[in-house]
Amino acid sequence: MRTKIKDILKNETFDYQVNVKGWVRSFRNNQFIALNDGSCMANLQVVIGLDTDPALVKKITTGASISVDGSVVASLGQGQKMEIKAHNITVLGECDPEQFPLQLKNRPSLEYLREIAHLRFRTNTFGAVFRVRHAVAYAIHKFFNDKGFVYLHTPIVTASDAEGAGEMFKVTTLPFDNAPHNEDGTINFKEDFFGRATNLTVSGQLEAELGAMAFSEVYTFGPTFRAENSNTPRHLAEFWMIEPEVAFNDIYDNMDLAEGLLKYVIDYSLEHNREDLDFLATRLADEEKQKPLNERSELGLIEKLQFVLNNQFERITYTEAIKILLDSPAYKKKKFQYDVSWGIDLQSEHERYLVEKHFKKPVIVTGYPKDIKAFYMRQNDDGKTVAAMDILAPGIGEIVGGSQREERLDKLMQRMNEMHIPTDEMYWYLDTRRFGTVPHAGFGLGFERMVQFITGMTNIRDVIPFPRTPKNAEF
Repeated sequence: MRTKIKDILKNETFDYQVNVKGWVRSFRNNQFIALNDGSCMANLQVVIGLDTDPALVKKITTGASISVDGSVVASLGQGQKMEIKAHNITVLGECDPEQFPLQLKNRPSLEYLREIAHLRFRTNTFGAVFRVRHAVAYAIHKFFNDKGFVYLHTPIVTASDAEGAGEMFKVTTLPFDNAPHNEDGTINFKEDFFGRATNLTVSGQLEAELGAMAFSEVYTFGPTFRAENSNTPRHLAEFWMIEPEVAFNDIYDNMDLAEGLLKYVIDYSLEHNREDLDFLATRLADEEKQKPLNERSELGLIEKLQFVLNNQFERITYTEAIKILLDSPAYKKKKFQYDVSWGIDLQSEHERYLVEKHFKKPVIVTGYPKDIKAFYMRQNDDGKTVAAMDILAPGIGEIVGGSQREERLDKLMQRMNEMHIPTDEMYWYLDTRRFGTVPHAGFGLGFERMVQFITGMTNIRDVIPFPRTPKNAEF
């Protein structure tokens, strides 16, 4: 029976027989194999006898997969407490070192590894990233489960546009070259599979609200899609979202829940993935050394995560945020690319200034202008703003966006009419306000941005296994 390398290294006992399987990371002096099975960052040294069959030795190359039967013994070498003295080795899969893309003397760049994303999992960097990604996903489920939330699966194919942005992928079985048309020239979707126009979802929020009206506390965790032609390091066409909806919560409860979730996930990752995070911290520190002094981060990765854990998030209104930006040296010296005035949608440079330069900790901004926010956000008494909230994090800007929802039927219908959202098609959403409406609130947490923040990776394409971006849909 196979034993994982992680379990052998944890055990720290000697003189017992094991079977290990994994991939060869290196092979020195035809005697010392560094073996990794993906269960942890560390390799396990396998020592083979000098009398091993030369034909077998020739097949033990970097990238090859092998099965080893042997004894766990104390290691005489530096850097490891134990090693395996091999009694029998079987090569499960050969690997031609001349053709293996990771057979490089120098550390491959992240750009190169994106081109061979099907193999990049085998590197230390991406092994660490995706083990952390797994831990973050588990921690999110555990956080909500322990609080009594119901995990709700919301539709991936939907007829609604939760954000009103229009940047959606269409879903159809109609032929592109001969689609049926109405008399006015528009496509006749009555002949389509669902009998109406449908898209890939941009959010599960609206459907989650329906669940909250029965279970009080629900959350979604699933893929979402945005057909935005953006090639920045912050955007993906396919990404994952966590969206809790809670009946009887107001905007302040919402902020508390979101801050609690972020801190819980960070704490869980530090406790359960410290080896991976220490490796990523060293990698990030090396990357920072290549930057000019004035562009380097003040905190290392581990310090940044601990700083977030140990400090309350700053809470300010949008109006206060605009005043801070207008009074800032960066604005007065015209260092912002985008202008600042009340009513603008804050850009990433503005968000990062607030977090990284002014407050130097995560910031929750509330009370945004209603004209730049979605129809479902509760209108404040001033008639100009809504009970919205964004959490801004160092390095990446917005990581959470949410609001108290508009529970008053008349106000909601008025806002939908103003934004030309068809109320007849949204009858199911409005019914929640007709039949037993309650104050409620929720938010969306971008999963990949959360993983980015915890791992320190600067490009969002490096924290999702198979990135979907404009002109890129491999695999």
